[in-house]
Amino acid sequence: MKSLLQRFSGQQQTNEGSLRVVPVEGRRGLRQFIRLPWSLYRDDPAWVPPLLMERHQHLSSRNPFFEHAKCKFWLAYRGATPVGRISAQVDHLHLKRYEDSTGFFGLLEAEDEAETFRALMNTAETWLLDQGMRRVLGPFNLSINQECGLLVEGFDTPPAVMMGHARPYYRARVEENGYRKEKDLLAYRVDTDFELTKAMRAVIKRAARKVSIRSLRKERFSEELDILQDIFEDAWSENWGFVPFTKAEFKHLGQNLKHLVHTEYVQIAEVEGTPDAMIIGIPNVNEVIRDLNGRLLPLGWLKLLWRLKVVRPKTARVPLMGVRKRHHNSLLGAALAVMVVERVRRLGVKYGAKEVELSWILDDNKGMRNILESLGGVVYKRYRIFVKDLVSQ
Repeated sequence: MKSLLQRFSGQQQTNEGSLRVVPVEGRRGLRQFIRLPWSLYRDDPAWVPPLLMERHQHLSSRNPFFEHAKCKFWLAYRGATPVGRISAQVDHLHLKRYEDSTGFFGLLEAEDEAETFRALMNTAETWLLDQGMRRVLGPFNLSINQECGLLVEGFDTPPAVMMGHARPYYRARVEENGYRKEKDLLAYRVDTDFELTKAMRAVIKRAARKVSIRSLRKERFSEELDILQDIFEDAWSENWGFVPFTKAEFKHLGQNLKHLVHTEYVQIAEVEGTPDAMIIGIPNVNEVIRDLNGRLLPLGWLKLLWRLKVVRPKTARVPLMGVRKRHHNSLLGAALAVMVVERVRRLGVKYGAKEVELSWILDDNKGMRNILESLGGVVYKRYRIFVKDLVSQ
């Protein structure tokens, strides 16, 4: 943790009247950075306080993202009171893949004051310019493989696990600083009692002769992680903004999910013995931690385990899904997508889930959107990625 906090420290400071923006320094600064949302969302019934332990882990040197990225964090203060925060990131894997001089901002939270947003965003942009960046995308918390996008529609319902929330004024404040839409990411909600269309059943029947679907084999967990990563990255390799996980990142993700996800919620579809599609479903932990106020001690652990194992969440989320490229735009590819979704649906019913969120889906991914909407899925949240060209002052 210490070496990472040293990387967050620095001398840059912005003052606008009584407002000042300073780099995060030391454990106290990091603690204030993480706790800031509590003051901004205390009267928002849709906000779910994140687990403090998880947020500290996410921003610690144990997060493998920091092995290939340079980051800076800042807090905005009025007097001694924190009123805003932001991060800026330079991801060397993104730069290696795209060679586009693009940096990122993220973890943006602030009071509803124009000067606070302006000071925070100007500070992040100046740092990115100093790193040689000429364009900025965001928000990413911290990368495209983690939580990303600013909520712009769907403020009245709580976010699913590993998805973000925001105040309605955030969009206007970001746009006031010269940002425009780059991409929209959609969250679909699907009832678990959906029925397949006649056409889907016919396609699945034809594919069933060569397709078998199985659950993750926990006794071969490391090997299974490699298979999941390989399918996912092949499937997503031509999607907008795609940056592959490092092996350490996917292992880190897998270890976090290992204690949360039942092996049946991880399904792999094999075409004539070759793994060609995958899906991962997770119980919506946000549903069962809302009243913990971010804390697992002293009794939070017991409440969480009881609710996950005995009461069980009534909602779930599919954060990762993919069909290999060679099957894209084919009947077999459509069959594979529907078959793995249908398998997770059955498991959701088995374990008491009433709804499943599939997120995120690119707004221009017409193929996947058509499949979900034919199953009765509806877009209930929209997250936006913003872009701005940076100009040296």
